[in-house]
Amino acid sequence: MSKPWIGFDLDGTLAYQSEGVYHPLEIGHPIPKMVARVHRAVAQGYEVRIFTARAAHKSRHVEKAIKEWCKQHLGQEFTVTNEKDLNCVRLYDDRAVQVIKNSGDIVG
Repeated sequence: MSKPWIGFDLDGTLAYQSEGVYHPLEIGHPIPKMVARVHRAVAQGYEVRIFTARAAHKSRHVEKAIKEWCKQHLGQEFTVTNEKDLNCVRLYDDRAVQVIKNSGDIVG
């Protein structure tokens, strides 16, 4: 069984997202608060995954660019995915809306 993991969206969450033209191989500067959150998750023993729509490209060039960005700004490579499984315990994303489990009610 896989260990619990926390997903971090890339664009707009871990990295600044430009308002200009999107290019799948160009990634913005890191957002310091979220970089610190990644480091805390790792220190607490969680597996960290980069949870991004970019993974839908299914291109080794896109995945390589993300992993290189992670090495440079987070100190190590992480798994890149756009899929959740039952071991996902938390997800940070600038587009998500949290729902109270089994209720349909929105948090906040």
